[in-house]
Amino acid sequence: MDRQTRSLLAHADHPVAAPLDDSSVDRLLSRAVVRGDEHVIDLGCGEGAWLLRVLRGHPEVTAEGVDLSAEALQRARRGAEEAGVAERLALRQEEAAAFSAERPGDVVLSVGAAHAFGGLLPALEGARRLLAPGGAVLVGDAYWEREPSARAREILGAYEDLAGTVGKVTAEGWTPVYAHVSTRHELDDYEWNWTGSLSRWALDHPGHPDSAEALRAAAEHREEWLRGYRESFGFVCLLLRRTPG
Repeated sequence: MDRQTRSLLAHADHPVAAPLDDSSVDRLLSRAVVRGDEHVIDLGCGEGAWLLRVLRGHPEVTAEGVDLSAEALQRARRGAEEAGVAERLALRQEEAAAFSAERPGDVVLSVGAAHAFGGLLPALEGARRLLAPGGAVLVGDAYWEREPSARAREILGAYEDLAGTVGKVTAEGWTPVYAHVSTRHELDDYEWNWTGSLSRWALDHPGHPDSAEALRAAAEHREEWLRGYRESFGFVCLLLRRTPG
């Protein structure tokens, strides 16, 4: 089973591919989309959960979504058609880091997709290239909530604590104008959905050639989360604008 298929199955019950509940997503979007006629670009849009929500709520907003997964983009397209917003949504199947927009974004999103760029700062640089003057970037990434174990670092890689994460962002010429730190409930709910949705698919399809692999992947992920990084992992969404000068 390839990574893209596994991700789609794991996010079946949590289409926002990050540890955020609906109220947090709505609040972040309300701070990012303030005029109601913005052009919004989502780098690593997946099934388009963020874009569909903002398009449904703002009839004058237009949007572009970029992702490598053809199946995720097909789902985003179907969702847009069902919501009656398809004419305002363009979807591109390509590398987010290589994407070049014909129209700059008043709001550029990259939540939980920094890995596609090689890290948080490269993701912000990629977003900056697409940003209209005076626009805002909404980026979401992991940080260490408390000192991680060696095992946690091995699983997830190198991150800063929250202060260090914000510090390196501001050092690159960004000013936070709002933020959301995921709660324990949001973090746990996301992981239980990820492992549970993938496990349920595997149990519901016992004869499928990928069933055993999916069940193993869910069990391994659950073990890494519970015994590896649960006590130290955090996630923050930062709404950023460029600092003058």
